[in-house]
Amino acid sequence: MRGDTLPTVSVIGLGYIGLPTAAIIARSGMRVHGVDVTQSVVDTINRGEIHIEEVDLDGLVQGVVQRGLLTASTEVTAADVFVIAVPTPFAKDGKHTPDISYVLEAARNVAKVLKAGDVIILESTSPVGTTAQMRDMIAAERPDLAMPGLTDGTPDVSIAYCPERVLPGRILEELTNNDRSIGGITPRCARKALAFYKRFVRGTCVTTDAASAEMTKLVENAYRDVNIAFANELSMVADSMGLDVWEVIRLANRHPRVNILTPGPGVGGHCIAVDPWFIVSASPEHTPLIRTARGVNDGKIHHVIAQASALVEANPNAKVACLGLAFKANIDDFRESPARLVAATLARRYGTRIHVVEPYAAELPREFEGTGAVRTDIDTALEECEVMIVLVDHDIFKSVPLAERADKQVYDTRGIWPDQPRAVVEPALEDQRKAG
Repeated sequence: MRGDTLPTVSVIGLGYIGLPTAAIIARSGMRVHGVDVTQSVVDTINRGEIHIEEVDLDGLVQGVVQRGLLTASTEVTAADVFVIAVPTPFAKDGKHTPDISYVLEAARNVAKVLKAGDVIILESTSPVGTTAQMRDMIAAERPDLAMPGLTDGTPDVSIAYCPERVLPGRILEELTNNDRSIGGITPRCARKALAFYKRFVRGTCVTTDAASAEMTKLVENAYRDVNIAFANELSMVADSMGLDVWEVIRLANRHPRVNILTPGPGVGGHCIAVDPWFIVSASPEHTPLIRTARGVNDGKIHHVIAQASALVEANPNAKVACLGLAFKANIDDFRESPARLVAATLARRYGTRIHVVEPYAAELPREFEGTGAVRTDIDTALEECEVMIVLVDHDIFKSVPLAERADKQVYDTRGIWPDQPRAVVEPALEDQRKAG
């Protein structure tokens, strides 16, 4: 990346973050080569189409592909800047241990085509120290190149960490306008990455060291998880007392220094439901609050299942509509979704009585196979189902007027219908008292 010449860019991982990022970079005029392990994803993008749901992404991808600014394949090719945006799931050890193998494999493939002057940026949410581990692995693969932090002279390549902080449904806007934390292995690395991001980011880009940037991303999501846990715990307390939690929160938030979030059926998505464990895993003896918040939010899922089951059993002849499977409103992302878990559990228990309404899914996920549950639309559900369990606050659900649902038994975990007469769910409360 020299002078004012536009760099060529390789984005490894074309999922919910990688594809929008690649498209935004291409829109700025840089030529982008996207890499994904799934051939169908590559083929879809090369047709100018998308495989995920995101506002305005379809038109943007179509445009940059038609202009020849975005191409895709399953192989990493030479570039000036490499952006790694691959998953960082849990290891399969049952201990919430972070698995950075996808990051290291992506970096290994980058190392094969790396040349002096290149910049490597990790965007994947990662445990503290991952960027340094990636640097060390590349150093072992390419001893011919001087690595930052491992040489007394000027390094041949620059390595940095720059996490996204976006909200699904607003990804394109937030990738462009949100502030970014850019952590370099060295200050020189941070400056190189800064020069790249300033080509397409309007928000303030703040440079720091790689470890601080890694921790910042985890802290942001752990903070949100803890605050959501308070709201979810409050909702369970309100249920046990027969109170309307939405009314309690509305009144409490009139205090000038109180801002309680809205509860839900749990916490989902690949960030808030996952990232706090990265901090716990790194320092288990110092994270009782973060660990407890995770337990509260996971526990809320089981509370919702108990409440919903009580309502279903109190109406033994009724058909039941589960509204939503996504982890948040108006998206097609079902990763770590509490709504999906609740609906699937009810489907296994009550079979053909369960009707699932999810406007952002073409078919039900695999866990519904063999349950007898059926996928339907909101209008059919309103006509045929006597019990409604609101799990996601999609706009299409919010738009249903009271006149169409006044005679329904409703368990609203999202508070989208404040005018709805409250359903009676005392059996679940009694079960909880006995369990307690």
